[in-house]
This record gives sequence, C-alpha cells and structure tokens, in this order.
Amino acid sequence: MIEIEPRAFRCPGFHVRAASTRFEAQGAEALRARVFVEEQRIFQVHDRDEIDLIATHLVALSTYAHEADQVVGTVRIHEEAPGLWWGSRLAVDRGFRNVGGLGVELIRLAVSTANARGCGRFLAHVQMQNVPLFERLRWRPLEEVAFHGAPHMRMEAELSAYPPCADPEAGWYLRARAREGAR
Repeated sequence: MIEIEPRAFRCPGFHVRAASTRFEAQGAEALRARVFVEEQRIFQVHDRDEIDLIATHLVALSTYAHEADQVVGTVRIHEEAPGLWWGSRLAVDRGFRNVGGLGVELIRLAVSTANARGCGRFLAHVQMQNVPLFERLRWRPLEEVAFHGAPHMRMEAELSAYPPCADPEAGWYLRARAREGAR
C-alpha cells in the first residue's frame, strides 16, 4: 500500500461563484468563523451582522472530479446606496492560502459582479497587511481607519479593471496551482 503524505495532495481545481446552496452558505459562515473569530480574534463569538441578510455571498469551492468538496474562500458584497457597493469579510482557509489566486479571484468576482449590477463606486476596508495585494489589483488607498479595533485602509477599486460579470452563479473554474516557494 502506498502512503501519500497529506501535504502532497493538491486539489485538482476550484470553482469561484456566488453561493447558491445551503452547503455553500454554511461553508462560508463556518470559514468566516474560523478566520475572524478563532484565528484573527477580531470577533468574540461570530462575525455575522445585518449586512449578511442583504449581501451576495461569493465562495471559492475546492473541487474533486468537478464536484464541490469544501468552501475554502469567501467574500460578500452589498449595495449600500444606489451605485455604492462594498466588499467585506474576505477570507481564505489557512490550508489553502498557499494556492495562488483564490483571494484575487474572489476580489475579481466581487467587483465584476457589482460592476454588472450598476456599481459606480466599489469600496472595502482592507486589513493593512493586504493593502499591497489590493494595490496590485488596481485599488487605491483612501484613508486609514480603525475598523473592529484593528487598523484598516479604506480602499476603492478601479472599476475599469473589472469587466462586468452578469452571471456570478456560474462564476469560473480555476486549475489548482501552488504559489512559488510554497510547500
């Protein structure tokens, strides 16, 4: 019998899409709890709020034989006022952060979805360590703010860099790839 080291296994792909099933919604909620409550300790019990009731929740699903295996990334978007959209609660499972592009693809789908829905401005409060990533994705810093007791940068997406995605439920499929230097 051949034994495979668990770290050697790579998920064959990912589907990035708007959550549309109970499995996806529950997976996104559980992932946010792991990241924002257990890992980062930004919230004490849960991170849910009234925005969850009106938001579009997006997920990155690991797949096996093109079937969803688990929710490994999530972000939510909502329209605060006509044309003014916000992204929030971007999270990627710790075990999948070495997979290049999951956070980037969630950001891309978030802004592209809002863009298709009449977005004139897309904002987010970004944790300071993630500002360089957002800048590479053509976001500009607006101002540093304290958000949930931690320093964040309010940032705005350059909408022209994100073509509209009219069907976020279809989303797109990504081949698994590890970041260079990751094990």
